[in-house]
Amino acid sequence: MDQGGRAVIEIVTALVRNEHGQVLLVRKRGTRSFMQPGGKREPGESDLASLAREIREELGCGLAEASTRSLGTFEAPAANEPGQWVRATVYAAELSGEIGCRAEIAEAAWVDPGRPGNRPLAPLTRDIILPLALALNGAQAL
Repeated sequence: MDQGGRAVIEIVTALVRNEHGQVLLVRKRGTRSFMQPGGKREPGESDLASLAREIREELGCGLAEASTRSLGTFEAPAANEPGQWVRATVYAAELSGEIGCRAEIAEAAWVDPGRPGNRPLAPLTRDIILPLALALNGAQAL
């Protein structure tokens, strides 16, 4: 619970973009919403250790830790846990190796952050991650 009495799930996530500025999103089995890869930290685990573990478990590839850059911590309603919120520490990151769907991941997609199409998006992804990706893409164009 946070100070406002909300149930909050603490997670660490990756904003992964390809050379075209598209964002990697994943959908867990048995859910509808697409979101960025990542997940909950294990006790005593650092952000980057957690993110590397989640990427390996979910996508079967590596996290290029030298590429990571903290983008901040953000909150939004949880996509798959009604009445709960997520507090996500977000890192811009690059991956190494081939991406595949593993563990609980049913689908992965590269999405244009300005035109994500009609796929359902997690609130954090829709309201924070994709606008953040657009801002980063614009900053790189300068």
